[in-house]
Amino acid sequence: MARLSLFFLVLLAAVSSCLARGHQKTLTPPQKTASPPSKQESSGEKKCPPSLSRGWGDDIDWIQTYEEGLHKTRKTNKPLMVIHHLEDCQYSQALKKAFAENEEIQKMAKEDFIMLNLVFETNDDNLRPDQQYVPRIIFIDPSLTVRADITGKYDNRKYTYEPQDMDILAANMKTARKLLKIDL
Repeated sequence: MARLSLFFLVLLAAVSSCLARGHQKTLTPPQKTASPPSKQESSGEKKCPPSLSRGWGDDIDWIQTYEEGLHKTRKTNKPLMVIHHLEDCQYSQALKKAFAENEEIQKMAKEDFIMLNLVFETNDDNLRPDQQYVPRIIFIDPSLTVRADITGKYDNRKYTYEPQDMDILAANMKTARKLLKIDL
C-alpha cells in the first residue's frame, strides 16, 4: 500500500510538473531565431527542468518531493541534502547565489548527493530539529537518519548557512559522505 501511494505521489508530481512546463511554453512567444543545440540536448543527458533547480544549480539532478528523496537515498545509498528556502527571502537568495557559484559544492551535490530544495515545510518534524526558519540545510543518510550532528556555525540556527559559510557547508558535505561510508 505504501509503495502504491508513493507511486501515485511521484506520478502526480511528474504530471503537474509537465503541465506547468507546458503552460509556461504557451505564455512565452516562440523565438524565430535558431540556436545551436545545448550541451544537454546534444549529449542526450537528462537534466531537471529549471523549475526544480530554482536557481540552485541547473546541472544538478533535483528530485521533486521529500518522499521521493527518501526512496532514492535508500536505493542509491547516497545521502539526501534538503535545502529549505523561500523565494522572497533575502537570506535564501544570497545563499542560493553563493551555492550556485561554488564549483566544489556544485560538483559534490551533482555526484555524491540526492538533492531536494523545498520552498515549503514538510510534515516531518525531524526536518526542523531546532525550529522552523529559512534558509536551512539538513542531511539525511541512507538509513533515513536525520544527521542532526552536521550543523553550521550558528548556535541559534544550527542548520543555516550564509554566503560566507560555503567552506563550512563544503566541509559538512564531505562529513556527510564520510559518515555514510563509515556507518554502512
